[in-house]
Amino acid sequence: MKLPFTVDQFLDIFRKYNIAVYPIQFLFIFLACVAVFLVFKKSSNSNRLILFIVAALWFWMGAIYHIGFFSTINKAAYIFGSLFIIEGFLLVYFAFRKPSSFAFHLNIYGFASVLLLLYAIVIYPIIGHFSGHSYPFAPTFGLPCPTTIFTFGILLLSVHRLPLLIVIVPLLWSIIGFSAAFSLGINEDTGLIVSGVVFTILNYKKAHL
Repeated sequence: MKLPFTVDQFLDIFRKYNIAVYPIQFLFIFLACVAVFLVFKKSSNSNRLILFIVAALWFWMGAIYHIGFFSTINKAAYIFGSLFIIEGFLLVYFAFRKPSSFAFHLNIYGFASVLLLLYAIVIYPIIGHFSGHSYPFAPTFGLPCPTTIFTFGILLLSVHRLPLLIVIVPLLWSIIGFSAAFSLGINEDTGLIVSGVVFTILNYKKAHL
């Protein structure tokens, strides 16, 4: 896969982004923890709030990272950014229209979800560090690859099967992002394609919403 940028240029985008937006990375991790908390602490609006949090992350990735930063080395980022923003609107629409109920159960869905959530927030940066991608030259949480894995982890906790329209952009990114990362030696992004495959199989096995 021929990319229009080098690995050094790619990692330097992370540096520029991380320095420019610091310390918002901690806010995103906090919001991720809130989303997980809402799965267990049910309220009349918890299902919508979970989707709103995930949507906010996709809006951010599309507008700020892709269009604001990544587009400086890859013009395709305008397309990626637009798709990410559309995904944000789809999640918001779904939240208002007919939000699925989110719940944790001691089954294959709960087990897979925990693994993906832990990978996105904890294991991903550890693998990155030992692969030579230390902060600020690292894709922090709130950037596309770890956040897509987190999205799959949260959406796996939906009680019902989610429609393809809601998950098509994350699934496409799991393929596109992994393909680019593989070419650049971003080892931690192996979890991206794995999470997409796991989500697709398990989501298909659920009953329709």
